[in-house]
Amino acid sequence: MAVAELTSRAAAAASFARNNANSLHASQIYVPSSSSLSSDHFRTRYRSTVLPKITCSVNQVQNSAPVQVEIPKDKADCYGVFCLTYDLKAEEETKSWKKMINIAVSGAAGMISNHLLFKLASGEVFGPDQPIALRLLGSERSIQALEGVAMELEDSLFPLLREVNIGIDPYEVFQDAEWALLIGAKPRGPGMERADLLDINGQIFAEQGKALNAVASPNVKVIVVGNPCNTNALICMKNAPKIPAKNFHALTRLDENRAKCQLALKAGVFYDKVSNVTIWGNHSTTQVPDFLNAKINGLPVKEVIKDHKWLEQEFTEKVQKRGGALIQKWGRSSAASTAVSIVDAIKSLVTPTPEGDWFSSGVSFVYTTGNPYGIAEDIVFSMPCRSNGDGDYELVKEIQFDDYLRSRIAKTEAELLAEKRCVAHLTGEGIAYCDLPEDTMLPGEM
Repeated sequence: MAVAELTSRAAAAASFARNNANSLHASQIYVPSSSSLSSDHFRTRYRSTVLPKITCSVNQVQNSAPVQVEIPKDKADCYGVFCLTYDLKAEEETKSWKKMINIAVSGAAGMISNHLLFKLASGEVFGPDQPIALRLLGSERSIQALEGVAMELEDSLFPLLREVNIGIDPYEVFQDAEWALLIGAKPRGPGMERADLLDINGQIFAEQGKALNAVASPNVKVIVVGNPCNTNALICMKNAPKIPAKNFHALTRLDENRAKCQLALKAGVFYDKVSNVTIWGNHSTTQVPDFLNAKINGLPVKEVIKDHKWLEQEFTEKVQKRGGALIQKWGRSSAASTAVSIVDAIKSLVTPTPEGDWFSSGVSFVYTTGNPYGIAEDIVFSMPCRSNGDGDYELVKEIQFDDYLRSRIAKTEAELLAEKRCVAHLTGEGIAYCDLPEDTMLPGEM
């Protein structure tokens, strides 16, 4: 019985292909395996596929010729079981569940996403009553791995995960996105100059900014993770003029978490006793972990840790080079802790900031009417923020500065201004020229 059914399906597919050969186009077709005709409904628009061998316990049926079939579309690019689940946008909302939100993730087949997606789907990030749809962006090279990611999400049976869509076109994947987590970026290869990496990745983020501008929710929140994340966030922002500039963030939360850990170790306390930590500037080795305004058990760090030389030298260097130290031990970059820091960054925007505390995020001054720190405007610069939990934030004004802190901030500011000049051709600001003061790339970017 099983063989007959599978054979008839294959024959029907072949007949359909012959009758419609003139109307089919390779960019619109996908042939799933027979077992996926009832379940795996993923449709990609970027390749044609040969019908694979069909195997069962009784017999094998081999299809000898390529068969091209156009599958009717119910939901564009949905995957597997997620094509069958109900859509909360199309049904009455219940009293206990919120309206579904769309979350787009680029680099979705990578290691960081492999940790992050399951946290998102579990309810850890947006809450136990918040259904979500995941819209996953990959590349032609990673599309098969992306299907594997979708399969694992299927098998995890997350009740809050209502839709999964996968694809390689940002104009399709970013459709109606309310959060965009831009993780995918090209790593720095041997012999590659930093200016080259800025240009290569800048082109990726310019295109993704245009796609967000065209199809995403007009109030989409964008967190840029792919490095160099500050300047990539600036490029993305400049190419998305319809989206409020303050909605763009460069991820520096991992640096903040690392700074809290080092302060806790030195003080001999658990890290939940450390607060008010700021990372200033660029996500590079010029970043400035701020110990002047940080607190341990509510007291200024400099009152708890008396070794001020350690704070100015060893502490700062440890935070700046923590990623490289991890690579030496682990043999790979910090994917898991980066995913955790993305979760922390989102939660800092969707939950109220604890009274008197703040968090770090790379944001721009372009939306503000005043600049509380005297830092150059129109760059994406990490600084202290607070949120009411509505996805918005404000800059913290009650910050102390001393000569040491100001001199370090000036150095990272100069680097970001140089990076901005290097990508002027991608931000609509004329001809680019690169005068980067030094190579300050973090080890994890290589």
